[in-house]
Amino acid sequence: MDRQQTRREWVLGSTAAAAAAYLGFPSRARAAAPTAPVSVVRCRTYDPAEVLSAMEKLFEQMGGLSRLVNNKTVSVKVNLTGSPTVRLGENLIGDTTYTNPFVIGATVHLLGKAGAKRIRLLESPTGSGEPIPEFIARANWDLNAILNAAKNVEFVNTNFPGANGKFARFKIGTGGYIFPGLDLNPAYMDCDVFMSLAKMKEHLTAGITLSMKNCFGITPCTIYGNGAGIDEPSLTVSGGRQNCCHTGSRAPSKSAPQENDPTTPRDGGYRMPRIVTDVCSARPIDIAIVEAVKTMAGSELARAENQFLSPGLIVGGTNCVMTDAVCVGLMGYDPMADRGVAPFERCDNTLALAEAIGMGTRDLRRIEVRGVQIADARLNFPELRKMRAATQPGQGRGQWDGVAGATRPARP
Repeated sequence: MDRQQTRREWVLGSTAAAAAAYLGFPSRARAAAPTAPVSVVRCRTYDPAEVLSAMEKLFEQMGGLSRLVNNKTVSVKVNLTGSPTVRLGENLIGDTTYTNPFVIGATVHLLGKAGAKRIRLLESPTGSGEPIPEFIARANWDLNAILNAAKNVEFVNTNFPGANGKFARFKIGTGGYIFPGLDLNPAYMDCDVFMSLAKMKEHLTAGITLSMKNCFGITPCTIYGNGAGIDEPSLTVSGGRQNCCHTGSRAPSKSAPQENDPTTPRDGGYRMPRIVTDVCSARPIDIAIVEAVKTMAGSELARAENQFLSPGLIVGGTNCVMTDAVCVGLMGYDPMADRGVAPFERCDNTLALAEAIGMGTRDLRRIEVRGVQIADARLNFPELRKMRAATQPGQGRGQWDGVAGATRPARP
């Protein structure tokens, strides 16, 4: 053992090495997971003044935003998963599925106030090649309020290459679980700070969708989509990413890096957590924000059996693994859980895969939580999951009444 290495560091490194070996990562990836504080604040409504105040407090507890973004270009990946016209009951899509527009607007304003010189809001919408403003206009958002919240704000549909007609190549230093590298829009490279501005949700394939899973959406459908070109990226967007990423039944466009080992399991529960980890290794997240002022339990997309929730929380940190681990704890789950244990019943734990390569710890005992503590704000996602499993989808909706945090959609 190196004389400069403490026993604690050696034990942590050995633990990471064992986890990496168990999870099937290349033997060269052996790093002790770092730690960083995670901030949690309460925000009961989407009233603009309340959201702005909560976000200011969140960034203050993180150590201040100016030190991170002053005089820098900031790229922000928002969550616009699914069609803007599909909703859970009568709830607004920003209340259940998308990152809420008032949270986006407050974040943009505070980035500008902190000195960011350019702010780019990014997404690669599934099945859509239209400009982002046109895409989310169908959700009846006030886009001007977001664009005017700071100077030099723009939306970019990152399904397509940059102005030079080329994608940027992002290599994965550890070699990657599934891919050795990814081809992405240059907006993810031509920035000083990358932020994931996510929604707290469950996910049917990956168990959870938080700051890390949100970044799966940076992969362009023109390369990794069902209708992507075979040799080169397609010129249009067609379908989602199920065939290339979830099932592995087709390869990305040949112009992009191909799989390390095409003989690995074609199971979404195996592939998706690893691809998410690859994405966050290729394009590391500098600031991870997960909003749960309102959300839903059940899946990443609005489904009839999902339940509307009002957690009233926003979580943020500078390490995505630790931020997501705190979110998992707040949801009522154990971030140390293995496959087979909720919320990872049918998938590997993305946080374990990320921890194994030294991206961050998922052990809540090692994470400093600033502000609202997990024990004081733990939610009821596990109970709702059990109740869904005990009833047929779309039936017994009245059984959700009286469950803490769950409400039926209000009628006008």
